[in-house]
Amino acid sequence: MVEPLKKALSGGEASQWFLYGLLYCISMLVMGVRMYIKYRHNVYQMVRTTSVLFFQIVFAFLIPEIMVRLQMPYYDFKNAFPLDYDFFFQWNIKSLINSGGIGLFILVWGTVLTLVIVPIMVYFFGKRWYCSWVCGCGGLAETAGDPFRHLSSKKLGAWKLERWLIHSVMVFVFVMTAATVYGYFWNTGEVFGLNIYKTFQQPYGFLIGATFSGVIGVGFYPMLGNRVWCRFGCPMAGYMGIIQRFKSRFRITTNGGQCISCGNCSTYCEQGIDVRAYAQKGQNIVRASCVGCGVCSAVCPRGVLNLENGAEEGRTDLPPIIIGNESIKVAE
Repeated sequence: MVEPLKKALSGGEASQWFLYGLLYCISMLVMGVRMYIKYRHNVYQMVRTTSVLFFQIVFAFLIPEIMVRLQMPYYDFKNAFPLDYDFFFQWNIKSLINSGGIGLFILVWGTVLTLVIVPIMVYFFGKRWYCSWVCGCGGLAETAGDPFRHLSSKKLGAWKLERWLIHSVMVFVFVMTAATVYGYFWNTGEVFGLNIYKTFQQPYGFLIGATFSGVIGVGFYPMLGNRVWCRFGCPMAGYMGIIQRFKSRFRITTNGGQCISCGNCSTYCEQGIDVRAYAQKGQNIVRASCVGCGVCSAVCPRGVLNLENGAEEGRTDLPPIIIGNESIKVAE
């Protein structure tokens, strides 16, 4: 059914991956229309929805296919490591090097994007520039997953599980990449007697790259909310979250005097943050998990919440993280 479209774009035959990508884009587009209708009076949400649709459909779907037609490597220029966990795999590096100038450019771009551009952007804009404006995973969550955002757990236990899981995945992907790079430069398939492919790459690809991000991340929207993968498993979100928590100009400011404790902000926070607890105390929200979607601000009837990128005032003495009636100090 999709063969004609595939041939028109890249000149090749359609595969299950092309069909998956096409259905992914259609899901975002259809549910994106719902977002336009729902937030038609909110300019920020309208522009943000347009942005995630553009980056998914154009950057992640169309451009890579057109690159193949032009005899270039298939590549999504917005997909940064560690989300693009196989970027430094031996087969990928060799393929890019063999592609000539464009391949070398992609290698340099991918490395600079991860080590330079991402930290700088997070410093100025928080992780929202990627998670809520660019990322395809976040884009699907914000469109197809929007009806389920209120199901995210706000309990302390969920937050603790989130910390352990996302940081464990992040450590796993960095260890796997270090082993992979070692194997590439030393021309070996083992590190400390462990087979790099069977011990690191294969388990990560199946358990995290497919099962967690795909099956659980999307399939559990109706049970755990729309940001299951982003909140509990995405190593990119974990990487950016650390920067945002301690070295970023982004925060959500509050005006406690105007809060009427309606709870809309906490109910619709897809990241499980008890926003109301911050708002009631007039404290800025500086959280590693916050993706800056702005929905808490959009559903607030009193305009208590505002997304800001300002000077790092008060960041040397960060407020405790508030979950329900419990506070947790940064040191913990």
